[in-house]
Amino acid sequence: MYDILIKNANIIDGTGNPMYTGDIGVKEDRIREIGDLGNETGKMTIDARGLNVSPGFVDVNNHSDAYLRIFQNPDLESLVYQGITTIIGGNCGSSLAPLANQNVIRSVQKYADVRTLNVSWLKTGEFLDVVEKQNLSVNFATLVGHGTLRRGIIGDEVRGLTASEMKSMKKMLKDALKEGALGLSSGLVYTHAKIASEGEMIEMAEVVEKYGGVYATHIRGEGHELVEAVEEAVNITQKTGVKLEVSHLKAMGKQNWPLMDEAINFIETARMSGLDVNFDVYPYTITGSVLYTLLPDWAAEGGKKIMLKRLKDENTREKILSEMRETGIDFSDIIISISPLDKKLTRKKIGEIARIQEKNPEETVLDLLVASEGRVVTMMNVLSERNMVKAVQNPFSIIASNGAGYNLKHKESGELVHPRNFGAFPRVLAYYVREKNKISWEEAVHKMSGRPAEKFSLSGRGFIKKGNFADILVFDPEKIQDLATPEDPYQYARGMEYVIINGNPVVEKGKYNGTRAGKVIRKESKGWF
Repeated sequence: MYDILIKNANIIDGTGNPMYTGDIGVKEDRIREIGDLGNETGKMTIDARGLNVSPGFVDVNNHSDAYLRIFQNPDLESLVYQGITTIIGGNCGSSLAPLANQNVIRSVQKYADVRTLNVSWLKTGEFLDVVEKQNLSVNFATLVGHGTLRRGIIGDEVRGLTASEMKSMKKMLKDALKEGALGLSSGLVYTHAKIASEGEMIEMAEVVEKYGGVYATHIRGEGHELVEAVEEAVNITQKTGVKLEVSHLKAMGKQNWPLMDEAINFIETARMSGLDVNFDVYPYTITGSVLYTLLPDWAAEGGKKIMLKRLKDENTREKILSEMRETGIDFSDIIISISPLDKKLTRKKIGEIARIQEKNPEETVLDLLVASEGRVVTMMNVLSERNMVKAVQNPFSIIASNGAGYNLKHKESGELVHPRNFGAFPRVLAYYVREKNKISWEEAVHKMSGRPAEKFSLSGRGFIKKGNFADILVFDPEKIQDLATPEDPYQYARGMEYVIINGNPVVEKGKYNGTRAGKVIRKESKGWF
């Protein structure tokens, strides 16, 4: 007798191959048999006639750690309802480990109030032990944040590294990889990492390559600098052989939309030359960005304190305002999403706030940054739907949320979170597969499960395969739907009839049952040196 028997399923196995009909037998945490199991029985039997069965989705660009959601809400319901069974944290240069000292946790303060966190670890292995005790609803793995390492070595200083500092940073990275981290991430758009040279990133990537890890990068720019930024990332891979993941690839601002074709062509050319390069994408034309990243590059150089000093200096402020007006960005249309300021400002457009204060939108942006000490997250409708379709369809893309896990109660906080936190994966299935017929069910599932699992070496996950972990989704292809909107993001996706994680039903008959069955995934060190 199986623990779970799924019968009459349309199986989409995660490989991209055509779906087929069959039964799946689950015993303990593994898939034990696939085929015609008509004579078998199960302690729990799911009749999946007319439903699709796929591997659980792997979200390679998740920020539930940086936003502290894994501690504040370990159920992570908004992810579970999407069919996400594994998340990878430590993205965009910010990880919660390793910490050279406990103050380094401030590297994530642009996302969340770190004063609420009791930091009882320094090393990556210790951090993963703490996460294990949280009993998350989903599986969790982490990258090492380059920004976290850098700030651990030189604090709030923004400068090049000495040879001994570089050696120390590489040693911290090496130790973290030995303790189970999947690779390195960078956020080269952020104040403390902008100064890092390509040479510095090449040295770090060489360490990652030796340990079979992935280098995931939030590139230096996603506006007019897009092509040069992608070129730099690919160049690092060319020189080191490291596996490259370009995080949330996009071209921001209408005048920069044509650059997306060139950026994608660059990635395709790299693939054809034998490099292991992929990019991930979230399926919205609305971005969720830290507000200060919209300033001219030089204005944010030197760290937050120096940036704020510039914003308060009358002459420097005028120069910043002048350059902001030349970008072509409509700052008035930006929506305040998360900030430590008066919650009445949340959900308001900068244009509305500017009118009340009788200032122009650019001035209001600077005022908000000064008042919040740089901690403002925003939403902007600055991406092209045409580019979105191209990215989703591209043979080298991976679907990821760039979001975090929330519950409906979080609405009471006053924060207006991005709808991707609740709907990214179902949106691809409902809109780009079912409604627009831009890609097939099989290819979409491959981009959400098998491809990311292979890329990040998640052994035994990402495929419906005998012997693999039983991370399994049973969903209705006619009903799968994202409901979250920018105006009302706090709505769980629907259509996931069953979500099974490590052999445990977590969603049953469309409802989360409170089971927290996730495991911490540590990259195996076997064969490493």
